[in-house]
Amino acid sequence: QLLSKAYAVLSDAGQRAGYDERGAVDEEGEALRGERDWEQYWRLLFQKITVKDIEDFEKSYKGSEEELADIKSAYLDFEGDMDKIMESVLCTDYTDEPRIRKIIERAIDSGELPSYKAFVKESKQKMMARRRRAEKEATEAEKAKEELGLGGEDDLKALIQSRNKNRKKEMDDFLAQLEAKYRNNTRKGGKKTPAKKAKK
Repeated sequence: QLLSKAYAVLSDAGQRAGYDERGAVDEEGEALRGERDWEQYWRLLFQKITVKDIEDFEKSYKGSEEELADIKSAYLDFEGDMDKIMESVLCTDYTDEPRIRKIIERAIDSGELPSYKAFVKESKQKMMARRRRAEKEATEAEKAKEELGLGGEDDLKALIQSRNKNRKKEMDDFLAQLEAKYRNNTRKGGKKTPAKKAKK
């Protein structure tokens, strides 16, 4: 609401002129009454993000100068750890790894990036473990997508709501486990020693 008031003042010529002159605004003015539908108001300024928007961004991002800079930055930040590089670079999955690895190798060969042991000497076992992990996550994501019936404009919203629901359930289960644990500990504590009678 504070942000919307500031925006209302700055976008209204009369309100802005009054603020510039007097250092104050008309709190009773129509622009600051707060009677508007704020969700609808902000939706006019910031359009709803759809799955198509994300897909379009992915197409423009992959192979761009921005992606190239992000890959190099991640390589330096994580000193060649491909697990962390793959987790941090936007719009990547395990199928992108060969492409990203080649980008880094070319930059190392040209002297643009240092040669980190974690990258050049990475074991086959670690690579395979990362791939198995990624394939498992991809399978689970596809299964969740089918269960949620995703495929329309509300994909992103449905996915976020589902994750929030799962997180709430996990927290409820965790609290229930804690409650059961401490309840059992109290019961195991045995009978309380009766208080001694005061001497007469």
